[in-house]
Amino acid sequence: MHAEPADDCQLCPRLVAMRQTNRLAQPDWFNRPVPSFGDPKARLLIVGLAPGLQGANRTGRPFTGDYAGDLLYATLTAHGFSQGDYAAHAQDGLRLKDCMITNSVRCVPPQNKPETSEIINCRKYLEAAIAIMSEVKIILTLGKIAHDSTATVFGLRPSKAKFAHGARHELPDGRILINSYHCSRYNTNTRRLTPEMFSAIFASIREQLNNLS
Repeated sequence: MHAEPADDCQLCPRLVAMRQTNRLAQPDWFNRPVPSFGDPKARLLIVGLAPGLQGANRTGRPFTGDYAGDLLYATLTAHGFSQGDYAAHAQDGLRLKDCMITNSVRCVPPQNKPETSEIINCRKYLEAAIAIMSEVKIILTLGKIAHDSTATVFGLRPSKAKFAHGARHELPDGRILINSYHCSRYNTNTRRLTPEMFSAIFASIREQLNNLS
């Protein structure tokens, strides 16, 4: 099972069409399924929703080049999960430490809203990414879609492991699933998620990982 889709993945016709449109409009952008980024031996895996049109779809790296990435990478740096300076492009030299980032859907969807069939189609790549990361102890899901897809990978019904900001769920294999609201501009502008709330999630994760050392 491959953890990354092919550059010309054809599983989701709507997303394929959007990729083709984007390539015509912005030929210098990445415009392909966005691969995971980080430390393959990480104990923390972060699962987001999907690439942003002008973020990861443009730069080719998860959460890179848009507001969500500004907040995420600043928070990772503050809690020791990254090394180097984040400059909002894939060649900035930033490295993740003990952390990997992936998305539940690897191609940018229209209006940033993947359809159910697209989430299901892409889940095999999420499952494969989790399977090869044998050192992962904690999985942080950003938003309900990422949570539900990840819970399903582990055979959990989302209705039995309900998404809530700060919620902690024990997975069947002993790993821990933690939820956070997505670090989108909409969530921060509405104060549904504040930088302080987001930082507190990572402080808790850092403490838990330190206790495992």
